[in-house]
Amino acid sequence: MPDADWEDFAFEGIGTQWEISTPVPLSGPVRARLAERVERFDAEWSRFRSDSRVSALARRPGSYEFADEAVRLGALYRTLYGMTDGAMTPLIGASLERLGYDAGYSLKPSGSPLAAPPWDAVLEWAGTTITTTAPVVLDIGAAGKGLLVDLLADELLAEGLDAFIIDASGDLLACGPLPTEVALEHPYNPAQAIGIVPLADRALCASASNRRAWGDGLHHMLDGTTGQPVRTAVATWALADTAMLADALATALFFVPGDQLQEEFDFSWLTVFSDGGAARSANFEGTLFT
Repeated sequence: MPDADWEDFAFEGIGTQWEISTPVPLSGPVRARLAERVERFDAEWSRFRSDSRVSALARRPGSYEFADEAVRLGALYRTLYGMTDGAMTPLIGASLERLGYDAGYSLKPSGSPLAAPPWDAVLEWAGTTITTTAPVVLDIGAAGKGLLVDLLADELLAEGLDAFIIDASGDLLACGPLPTEVALEHPYNPAQAIGIVPLADRALCASASNRRAWGDGLHHMLDGTTGQPVRTAVATWALADTAMLADALATALFFVPGDQLQEEFDFSWLTVFSDGGAARSANFEGTLFT
């Protein structure tokens, strides 16, 4: 991780812990702008807040205007929706709620698994305008945290900072030429690492079925076509130029092979399967322990 003399700015946002490390302390006004950016993002995209724009979509169908980041977010989701045959979808929110991952974190299923509605039947996402024909529970968790990492990086770059590390509880973006070594957490033992990755001027994001898991085999990584938790992969890592892309592709690796995703996206990857096997791209920068 960063040099010992770097300064850390730690805070909570969108329900998770953040840490921004910089070679010089961030001023009070800069910290305030970062906090305000997180709040604006949460007020638009959180399905856990009754006052968010996403929650308004769940109550009443219609057309809603979102912030500029909706353009890239919608385009990426639409591409991955097609590449995964509907398994990865922003319409997975009601499926998560059915299994207990709801706004109140009840963690108690209210019924059998529920497939997400087909995109074209209920949703039109055109730039910053999202239009629905029925109440839907939008969930952008597969790419949203990475997107917010990128948005905060934009704020830091605008302040003239050319070296920093943003750690959003495992979604990492390192700006600057000097690499920082990142351990890859063992999917069955958080106290152990299965490898290490040197990270410089790129993003590294991970997804794992042991995170946000509850009940009897329930976790947040659902197949949109069935509403069932994925059982084949247990952990994935993706390295890309932006955190949004790395975050989204780490989720997509639960549904399709990395080689297939590389036909469309420039990234490297590692997938660990439930049978103990693993696969990785030829250009994966990390070293795995054997």
